[in-house]
Amino acid sequence: MERWRGLDDVPADWGRCVLTIGVFDGVHRGHAQLIDRAVTSAAARGVPSVLMTFDPHPMEVVRPGSHPAQLTTLTRRAELAEELGIDVFCVMPFTHEFMKLTPDRYIHDILVERLHAAEVVVGENFTFGKKAAGNVDLLRSAGTRFGFAVDGVTLLAEESVTFSSTYIRACVDAGDVAAAADALGRPHRVEGVVVHGDGRGRTIGYPTANVKPPMHAAIPADGVYASWFTVLGPGPIMGTVTPGKRCRAAVSVGTNPTFSGRTRTVEAFVLDGDADLYGQHVAVDFVERLRGMEAFASVDELIAQMDLDVDRARDVLAALDA
Repeated sequence: MERWRGLDDVPADWGRCVLTIGVFDGVHRGHAQLIDRAVTSAAARGVPSVLMTFDPHPMEVVRPGSHPAQLTTLTRRAELAEELGIDVFCVMPFTHEFMKLTPDRYIHDILVERLHAAEVVVGENFTFGKKAAGNVDLLRSAGTRFGFAVDGVTLLAEESVTFSSTYIRACVDAGDVAAAADALGRPHRVEGVVVHGDGRGRTIGYPTANVKPPMHAAIPADGVYASWFTVLGPGPIMGTVTPGKRCRAAVSVGTNPTFSGRTRTVEAFVLDGDADLYGQHVAVDFVERLRGMEAFASVDELIAQMDLDVDRARDVLAALDA
């Protein structure tokens, strides 16, 4: 898969393509439907499929300080798009100048003149251009004029729930990682670098990897979760954890109230593994919420509960591996 940053990366000899447009945060099941339509149509037409997304999130430019919690990093979005068959992942810098493009300029300058779209695949609620004045009807009208088709896809829904990034963020925020996984088509992932924490876990027999996620990452509600833990790199690792291998883990999200903590952390205890993970880029895939966060009267009570948490996490994850 090719990766472009802005229109300057479009090859001079670029031909026609099938284009799908959106933020695609989460690359959830609804997004996968759009991408599949674009990939299938591109194959039928014998042209490449292009996914155009934006960085930063448009809301941060339209209303600074309003950046929504991020379900996937830009790198993760590209990985997922590639898995779904996209040929080109094009990131458009969402600047104030870009935001001011009228719908007509947006269509002419980007879709027609630079990307040479033969077809545009978008959700039925798609809007674009200055003040979001453009919609699917306007896109279809322009397509008739400039010679490209438009596929406005009905939003994917089940049991009266429409799958959207906003819905999934709400699930994650509430700690309902099972519902989030159902909409995503996979567990919600939080990536980050392992940093030094307070070191208490090792003193009580539960050494944890303190994961520092990127700014704006969507972190589940405080609590303890059965999760998958994967070291993404850079490696090598001294210990029993193998980079790229999915490991079972019990993950605590919160402020460690038993120790009067104030900083919210994501701490992963890797089951049946031991390694020096400091500085490693890792992924935590949240599978099931085991309980909420609690303050215990003593360290012994905390350890007893952690024993139960680890046993429960092991059972939940073992069942998925069976």
